[in-house]
Amino acid sequence: MAMKYQKGTVYLSGQRVKMWYGKYLVYRTNQEGKEVRSQRNVSICPKANNSKWKAQQLLQQIIMKEDGRNGVTPKLLPDDSVTFAWFVKQRYIPMREGGWSPAYKKSNTYELEHYLSSHFGNLPLRNLDAFEIQIWLNQLAKKGYSEAVVGHCFTNIRAITRLAKKQKFLSEDPAEDLTKPQTEPIERPVMTREQIALLLRAINDVHDLCLLYVGVFCGTRTSEVMGMQWKSWNGESLMPHGTAFEGKFYPGRLKTKQSKAPIPVPELVRPVIENWRRHCADSSPDALMFPTFGRGERKGHAVPRWGKNFLAGRIRPIARKLGMADRLITFQVMRRTLGTDMQNFGSLKDIQSMLRHGSSVTTNDIYVQPIDQNVLQAANSRTDAVLKGWKAPVQSMGVDGRNLKSISAIRRSSAKFGKDVLVSC
Repeated sequence: MAMKYQKGTVYLSGQRVKMWYGKYLVYRTNQEGKEVRSQRNVSICPKANNSKWKAQQLLQQIIMKEDGRNGVTPKLLPDDSVTFAWFVKQRYIPMREGGWSPAYKKSNTYELEHYLSSHFGNLPLRNLDAFEIQIWLNQLAKKGYSEAVVGHCFTNIRAITRLAKKQKFLSEDPAEDLTKPQTEPIERPVMTREQIALLLRAINDVHDLCLLYVGVFCGTRTSEVMGMQWKSWNGESLMPHGTAFEGKFYPGRLKTKQSKAPIPVPELVRPVIENWRRHCADSSPDALMFPTFGRGERKGHAVPRWGKNFLAGRIRPIARKLGMADRLITFQVMRRTLGTDMQNFGSLKDIQSMLRHGSSVTTNDIYVQPIDQNVLQAANSRTDAVLKGWKAPVQSMGVDGRNLKSISAIRRSSAKFGKDVLVSC
């Protein structure tokens, strides 16, 4: 039987239950040696939960099987039933989310839905056009969207179309030659040394002061500092062993390989950490350095803090009284301020090491990486310049304004968390 190359045709039929059926041509040779053509109809699959392009794929497999051809069945280009929104939700996100951190997954999923799917969602994927995509990006920039939003949209649309082409949903990549439009510059605020010193001197709680010291002078990310455990502290540096996001601890998960490098702790910061260790309800190795008490199913357990809740409830009220804007009181601003201010005390390489930025390195290099004395010296100099000889009276500080009953509950608790939170404090 010579099948000849063909795709066949799929169609719907059925009164009570709609089914996808397929028809294709069969070529046979009769007794006289002449080629005779006949049509074959086959039942493919129910219509429910099966799109037309999927039925086409199944029909192609049937045709190739009958023809005796082996190998991978080439994917058919989808019809108009495969929309942009369908591809993003059913293909792109499931294939990519495994490598996303919880924080990135939350923000990126929102951006995909809010910016991309809201505009291209009902458009058949194969009708995506480079001109339309470029005009859409240009309009975002003209409307005043930030560099971050436009940049993320540019990156996401290119990643989506690249995957669609690789998966044979598109014959060409319409976003291959896109250009990122210019946007209004983003304001990246930093704190002055005077503002930092004023804020630190106004804090009377040893826990809050310690957490702020780590953020201001060590440049940790929010997820890193909220996920710090006491085994991270060795007296000279902090080594992240996981991250925390929205009250959940993720052991071993960090933003990059470089993030696993030790964080130099300036000498003036070390006594503050040690004093908080003495006050902390549980300073065992696996315990969180900055826990709060859980609610609901985790009541009585120590859980990671939410960074935004800590700053909003404990630090910003103090900062407002000092005349500081809320936008300055974030861990991102503290980290940026450290990187900016250290230019006066160390080299670019020192700043790169302090913030753990740079090219990827091998796991071995990361875990055995020593603290560079030049980096520590630069961090010490910058800390001295900010504090100007002032030392926090940590010996006389306590847990000012804190829920002592809750702290006692944490101290009594030695239970472990569930699957998603693996440490207790």
